[in-house]
Amino acid sequence: MKPKIPVTVLTGFLGSGKTTLLNRILSEDHGLRVAVIENEFGEIGIDQDLVINADEEIFELNNGCICCNVRGDLIRILAELTDRINDFDLVILETTGMADPAPVAQTFLVQEDIQENYELDGVITLIDAKHVTAHLDKQTDEVLAQIAFADRIIINKVDLVSEAEKRILQTRLSSMNSMAGFYEATMANAPITDLLNIGGFNLERAMDIEPNFLEPEYPFESASLWQLPRGDYKLKMKEKGGNNHANQHGHYHHHDHHHNDAHDMSVVVTQCTSGSDLEQLAERVFVEFSSQPEVLERGQSLLSFDTHYKLNLEDRDSYTVDLSLPKDQWIALFSDISPYEIELEIISNSDEKQVPTAIKAFKSEHSHDNQVSSCSIQLPGAFDLVKLNLWLEKFLMVNGPDLYRIKGVFAVDGQDYRFLFQGVHMIFSSQRGAEWGDHEPYNRLVLIGRNLDNAAILDSLEQCMSPKGTNRPSSSYQEAAVQRTR
Repeated sequence: MKPKIPVTVLTGFLGSGKTTLLNRILSEDHGLRVAVIENEFGEIGIDQDLVINADEEIFELNNGCICCNVRGDLIRILAELTDRINDFDLVILETTGMADPAPVAQTFLVQEDIQENYELDGVITLIDAKHVTAHLDKQTDEVLAQIAFADRIIINKVDLVSEAEKRILQTRLSSMNSMAGFYEATMANAPITDLLNIGGFNLERAMDIEPNFLEPEYPFESASLWQLPRGDYKLKMKEKGGNNHANQHGHYHHHDHHHNDAHDMSVVVTQCTSGSDLEQLAERVFVEFSSQPEVLERGQSLLSFDTHYKLNLEDRDSYTVDLSLPKDQWIALFSDISPYEIELEIISNSDEKQVPTAIKAFKSEHSHDNQVSSCSIQLPGAFDLVKLNLWLEKFLMVNGPDLYRIKGVFAVDGQDYRFLFQGVHMIFSSQRGAEWGDHEPYNRLVLIGRNLDNAAILDSLEQCMSPKGTNRPSSSYQEAAVQRTR
């Protein structure tokens, strides 16, 4: 079977830098032959005059955005390109700033003659860092759709905003689309190699490239594993490169839905054993992390394991608490601040600095200040395939108009392979994935849409589990899974 030609959709609201990025792609020495489809809004096209490199093939769709009224033009042009398919390696479709990417994606999911020769590789969305917040606040439909569908989001023109504004924006965008990779840019100078051939709409390839792209969200961002001898210790935390939290710390916790104070830091310390897996410990810890915290002042002692403590970092360069261990102990420390933003030190009374044996960053859950949000669900066990198919059909029929994208990897009772699934609005497709082999089967689902009822989605999915599969989750797991996706 001959390889399919990957198609990259380049989108973004007016003035976000799409043509600038396209020119970079056409100019850089990446060795790829590119065919470009220009989608103009209006009867007279002008973008073709702005696209450099006359050696590339330029096709232009006039008279509107790529939606139901001109989608036939897209199919026609791709069919025409098929006659010259050996002349290029990929297709880039630049949409108008007013376009909703959904019909484009649906074309590649349902049009059989297109599927024979092309595959949708990914959706790249450019964001104008200076002006996008106004569109988000107004709930501009096109902007919300472009963000929700993206596999890569380029926050462009970051030189026009402050560091704090930039971090707040990225956190807000992450809450809307937890699947996308994020890049900061000026003049759209994101790395080309990270934008092309990414397999964003090919679940099997996406998992090879980024195995944790369906990783569930947690109410913490980092964890570290420590082996400590018996004795007394000080836990010292400070911001990397920071001086005053009152001015600079705000970017940490605009994502945090548990705290009212932007300067709070939450920690949970749990006992573990040699070789403990931080991912497995995360499943145990995040229930406690969602509980009401106890306030821990600077200089006080951390008295209990598996207790949610809140530290107030306002106006402080560092924060120190005491920890006493009556015996040699392995511990894991979970924090809602990224390991890339905080320096954590554990120092013995003899001033000997301890070294963690492992550090892991987690995908943190976010407060959803927009109607559009991401929902991540993970369940153990195996699904009854008949029930799962009925659930998918019913769920998409009811929620399809409000659902931008859905991706899932499921374990099906009686099957030794992964069941891969993805959908765009009410159009969905499924395929057989790799065999589980020695891997423990799992079920992971990520949804991006409007007004998602996470608890209801989780409850309805649980009704589709096979009684012959792995035991149903305990009540504590069910509670935790709902907490994770709120």
